[in-house]
Amino acid sequence: MRARLERWLTGIWYEGRRSGWMPVLIGLSHLYGWVWGWRRSSQAFVLPIPVLVVGNLTAGGTGKTPLTLALALALRARGWHPGILSRGYGGRHSTPTEVTPTSAPEEVGDEPVLMAGRLLAPVWVGRARAAAGQALLRAHPEVDVILCDDGLQHRQLMRSVEVVVVDGGRGWGNGRLLPAGPLREPLSRLAQVDAVVVNQGSSSKMPTFHLEGSYAMRLSAFEWVHVQHPERRVPCTHFQGQTCIGVAGIGNPERFFSQLDSWGIQVQRYPFPDHHPYRRADLPADLRNPVLMTEKDAIKWRKLGLDDAWYLPLEALVDSALVDHLATLLTSKEPHG
Repeated sequence: MRARLERWLTGIWYEGRRSGWMPVLIGLSHLYGWVWGWRRSSQAFVLPIPVLVVGNLTAGGTGKTPLTLALALALRARGWHPGILSRGYGGRHSTPTEVTPTSAPEEVGDEPVLMAGRLLAPVWVGRARAAAGQALLRAHPEVDVILCDDGLQHRQLMRSVEVVVVDGGRGWGNGRLLPAGPLREPLSRLAQVDAVVVNQGSSSKMPTFHLEGSYAMRLSAFEWVHVQHPERRVPCTHFQGQTCIGVAGIGNPERFFSQLDSWGIQVQRYPFPDHHPYRRADLPADLRNPVLMTEKDAIKWRKLGLDDAWYLPLEALVDSALVDHLATLLTSKEPHG
């Protein structure tokens, strides 16, 4: 049901499909906009160190997590000691929790486990990010900058710097607020953020959304990693010419499938909603072809017994001018709500 609803909305938001429900959706958008304006007036908590939020204006995935990891790596190279905060979407936790590479994704969320596995920074999750940030700093007093993976619309935590990521293949869709369009906030919000990053993906076939003054980001992949035995790795071209099952439970599954197409892989597509809680029954019982998936999906498939399954780690390549710009702001800007 959720997947069908997402496909219907995606058609309206990004493909210009018409629907008799549009007047109702527009009315709900006005209500959503009123709630958004009311929430912006709430009080925010100030942490004793700078906070950089990596967020988006649209519903669904845009590449926030790869960018957060890239910025953590880049800031470390410049002498910073970053920590990472996430809400832990899809997890069952109710209090601030530190995430490790072996944490259960059903408890803390799939993306936090992915980030903790990169060993770049301590990762904490919590529905209340201010409390999670305080817990992180108590456990890791060496941390001198907090990176929030998502949370642009979470107003309870003051931030020093805001970065918006936009999917270069989709842009802002029809430009309407939820649920008539994909926007979580009006486009006028862009005037208040410190940088906009356009995720141009990793496929040369991907259409590119251009925005003047923005920074470009590309996703780079080098090898497939076996889901059950990560020491087994093969080049990206290994499955060229083969028929494979493609699994993607991300904000825009077509981005992943298009990448496989560009490598000459014959893909049997299995798209799922973002953060889907996988079961073995989600795929055919008799699998005769390799299963290819995103790194975020692999976090949840590790315990489900696939013998020939591989995931694709992605690295975000960003302009060094973006990192210089953000590092300067982190040392000079006052926090704001």
